[in-house]
Amino acid sequence: MSWLYNIIKFFLWLPFLLFTRRRVIGKENIPSQGGLLVVANHINLPDVPLLVASLNRGLIFMVKKELFQPPFSFLGYLIGKFGNFPVHRGHFDRKALRQAKEILTDNLALVIFPEGMRSRNGRLQRAFPGPALIAFHSGALILPVGITGTEKIKGGGWIVTRPRITVNIGVPFHLPSISGKLTRTETTEYTEIIMKHIATLLPIEYQGYYAPRRD
Repeated sequence: MSWLYNIIKFFLWLPFLLFTRRRVIGKENIPSQGGLLVVANHINLPDVPLLVASLNRGLIFMVKKELFQPPFSFLGYLIGKFGNFPVHRGHFDRKALRQAKEILTDNLALVIFPEGMRSRNGRLQRAFPGPALIAFHSGALILPVGITGTEKIKGGGWIVTRPRITVNIGVPFHLPSISGKLTRTETTEYTEIIMKHIATLLPIEYQGYYAPRRD
């Protein structure tokens, strides 16, 4: 991690220290080196700085392309300086997938929110297949992370109430290997595997679409 990244990480960590009751579980599960695909649920905008402040790896984010377009072009320029790059959500973005594979091949840590957007109700939504495709084509180790409590960071009152926020880091895993091309059915199965790993790190009320089915 560069000195500038560490300085920014400190200033992102400080508000969570002062104004929340943050708890990080499973930090020992984070590999210290090697390509790592970090997948997490997405509740609120602070999830991004929260992950930067909580994981002891330099993180690169796959970000929605809108942040690189007017009126956010300058913000896109700044976040792009740290390797973060845009993705066209809801479409097969070949360029973004290629960039993701290169990052993982370079033994860096890439963060993706498989749901593609913030969950309006805090519960897991049905995920896009992007992370499964990236993991399959790169063979990268996957690190699941469950985030709870950031939905309480809104308005100004949270600074006083200091909401409880938890970052639950699971055990890293690889997807099962298959020979040949990845079929649509297998892509769906891989996506389910990834999301269920995230779901197990969340309380039942956050699991949403990936909560255990009741017959």
